[in-house]
Amino acid sequence: MTDLAKIKGPFVLYFRVSTRQQKQSGLGLDAQRRDIDLFLDNYADGEVIGEFQDTESGKYDDPQRRPGLSEALEMCRKTGATLLVSKLDRLSRKVAHIAALMDDKHVTFKVASMPFADRFQLHIHASLAEQEREFISLRTKAALQAARTRGQALGGLRDKTNKRNQAARTIADIKAHRIADIAVPLREAGKSYQAIADALNAANVQTPGGGRAWYASGVRNALMRLE
Repeated sequence: MTDLAKIKGPFVLYFRVSTRQQKQSGLGLDAQRRDIDLFLDNYADGEVIGEFQDTESGKYDDPQRRPGLSEALEMCRKTGATLLVSKLDRLSRKVAHIAALMDDKHVTFKVASMPFADRFQLHIHASLAEQEREFISLRTKAALQAARTRGQALGGLRDKTNKRNQAARTIADIKAHRIADIAVPLREAGKSYQAIADALNAANVQTPGGGRAWYASGVRNALMRLE
């Protein structure tokens, strides 16, 4: 890679760990620093002018709970430096917060693990991650409910079949909602089903069946479920 292809600095580094145990062990910080060092050594051209850190969950964006991020952003706004994080979820776990930072004309940020990702790709990544967390929450609740009712009669074969079919429909609906933040705005903008499929394929979004290739028919079916 030539210098002309490298991303220009200066850079302000930001690290976040969720627990004090992670901070004390250094495991969470070590992994983040490794990714950022790889970025700086291979993709960047510029000095590091600041480094900040928080010990807080990524679901909180309150400046009082994450003073390190507030200070890092303030330095970026004053100096024109680029904020650098190891992974997108170190910055935030909320799509709305990431979108707000994208709209901030005085802040530019880069993700070390996705050095050349553009705004569209970062937004897709954040949306899918948020949807995945929601799905995990639903799955956990379902597992707890199943544990509470384990051992009770289900009412015969017909009830079992109905429950199984309902579960399959629920899973299909959840998977359709996982692409809603991507597919719906594109469709409303007049994009064809195939164009939306191409965008999902470019972002490496899995299909409901776990595959890697979206087609127009699959996008149409998913959007029909959302309706």
